[in-house]
Amino acid sequence: MPKPGIHPDWYPEAKVFCNGEVVMTVGSTKPQLHVDIWSGNHPFYTGTQKIIDTEGRVERFMRKYNKPASTPAKSKTAEKGTGTQGQKAQPKPARPTKKK
Repeated sequence: MPKPGIHPDWYPEAKVFCNGEVVMTVGSTKPQLHVDIWSGNHPFYTGTQKIIDTEGRVERFMRKYNKPASTPAKSKTAEKGTGTQGQKAQPKPARPTKKK
């Protein structure tokens, strides 16, 4: 049993109102709850979500980062002709370990 006099009143059948109509009943410390958005009219839950691009930000992003790939990028060594084409890479020598 909860200690008397310190807990708020509990309303097991509190009504939730959205746009003036009852949408559900829940347990709450208030007899009525008034909400603007609930899962029954939120676009994420109803599947009617639309991406609104009023300022053209998507197109601006595409123009900025979708550069045409006309030729593959060349490395600096390929441009100079001093690369190691046709040669095997030499393995690096092992580093000495510290002894304690």
